[in-house]
Amino acid sequence: MIAATPLPPYFAVIFTSLLTEHDPAYEAMAEKMALLAALQPGYLGMETARETTGITVSYWENLQAIKAWKQNSEHLYAQNMGKSAWYAAYKVRICKVELEYGFEMEMQRG
Repeated sequence: MIAATPLPPYFAVIFTSLLTEHDPAYEAMAEKMALLAALQPGYLGMETARETTGITVSYWENLQAIKAWKQNSEHLYAQNMGKSAWYAAYKVRICKVELEYGFEMEMQRG
């Protein structure tokens, strides 16, 4: 799904990763983190895709909300597990969204 975001400006955190190997515990943790992030003040939405390279983009009202999420104790645990067990490499990029546009096909009822 494409996240329904407000009119800009807002912020995006782009998390790109390479896994060391398939681990069901990673997938369970990723799902838990997505649910937990959605409960955080300032959270706006998330989009994720995974093949060889995983990309998750989360959207936030401001930089303070991003900082608070990074310091969440359960998220800190997941970050440490990622570094020690799951990721061969990762990168985090934080961006200010200044403009957005798009297209959505209307679904016809039949």
